[in-house]
Amino acid sequence: MAVATEMSAFERRSVLFLTLLYTFRMLGLFMVLPLLAVAGEQYSGATPMLMGLALGVYGLTQAMFQIPFGMGSDKWGRKPLIAFGLMLFAAGSLLAAFSDSIWGLIAGRALQGSGAIAAVIMALVGDVTAERNRSKAMASIGAAIGVAFAVSLVLGPVLAAMGGLQLLFLVTALLAFIGLLVLYFGIPQPPRMKSSPAVPLLQLLKNPALLRLSAAIFVLHFALMALFVVVPGLLLAQLDLAVIDHWKVYLPVMLLAFTAMVPAIIWAERSKAHLKVLRLAAGALLLAGALFLLAGSGVLALGLLAGLLLFFIGFNVFEASLPSLLTRLLSMEQRGAASGVYSSAQFIGTFLGGLMGGVLLQYLGSSAVISLLLLLALLIGAVIWRLPQLPEFETLFVDVHPQRVSEAHSLLVQLPGVIEVALSEAGIASVRIDDKDFDEQQLIALKLDAPNQA
Repeated sequence: MAVATEMSAFERRSVLFLTLLYTFRMLGLFMVLPLLAVAGEQYSGATPMLMGLALGVYGLTQAMFQIPFGMGSDKWGRKPLIAFGLMLFAAGSLLAAFSDSIWGLIAGRALQGSGAIAAVIMALVGDVTAERNRSKAMASIGAAIGVAFAVSLVLGPVLAAMGGLQLLFLVTALLAFIGLLVLYFGIPQPPRMKSSPAVPLLQLLKNPALLRLSAAIFVLHFALMALFVVVPGLLLAQLDLAVIDHWKVYLPVMLLAFTAMVPAIIWAERSKAHLKVLRLAAGALLLAGALFLLAGSGVLALGLLAGLLLFFIGFNVFEASLPSLLTRLLSMEQRGAASGVYSSAQFIGTFLGGLMGGVLLQYLGSSAVISLLLLLALLIGAVIWRLPQLPEFETLFVDVHPQRVSEAHSLLVQLPGVIEVALSEAGIASVRIDDKDFDEQQLIALKLDAPNQA
């Protein structure tokens, strides 16, 4: 009987291609991010506030559609919803590529954001990994995001120098189509619940852990977008660094931040110290805000570099840890909807961070944006400090012979300690268990990987 104790072949393949999908998706998004805030002269009608809106409107439409996409994936499956979202993202990229007015750019960014697949991908990661392997999966995807970000900071300015933002958006559309190929030819069909009842969304919104995790990701991405409104100008002013050379700061900072994040995640998982690690990450964000304030006033120019490093260490730890914690408190049938709530909060933060950062920069200057970052660091620390203890479950992936698929669900749900069961078309059963009551020998005795003997 094949019961996974380490990451199974099914899990390894799923995580590998999900990581590739994330890489292509985020590479296209990140290439534009550091350049938009300083590209206003390319668009008719542009102002700092409207450029902030163009930066953040992606987050607004993402927030609007995360819950519908997540709930739709619970009902119709993860892969069809991801494919639809990638096509919308590509269409928005093409619209932005051929726009010469600020309002055309805003419309393209809004259409990009309507392909709201973050919640669906997060739910899919939960579908195809056991709890004991989920932090590894999230760390792999976190690494992909970090690599995509680092590569984008080098590739983005080079492409912009060759063909401006139009070329960047065209490449972004191409990367979305590559993501479609990865989705359908690389990622295996995930397990699904036998039935998919309507998720009680209002009941989910009463879950205190879900609300606090959603609040944390909201504040985190609000801060990220506000940061990118003000930091390009600070790099130019404090370090006399041209926009095309900003990658010389971002790339080593991101590599160092990722290197620091990995041992923190490993310690959190092995010692079950997730909350301690998150509190330390909140402290890093707070110190980063203080250093930005010094750099903005001209007191300590190198504080800008140290602040960026601390900010991205804290950001990376949160980005890898929060989704892993979230999937542990969700039932499999609610995973898409609850991930939608979480991701909606994330992208509302993205929208408001870009918009508010632009408003503050236009009317009050960079010091106001930096003061806001400091306040946000305090807020995220307060949210995490009172995060309730999350429940601990385990998931087993069990091979099921094609002849046994029809009976596997009813046999598995009768075993003591089995909480939920989902089956994939590939003959993989995902079994969520309570270790206190579960007897693995009873599972082995079912011999579900062998044909019927009758």
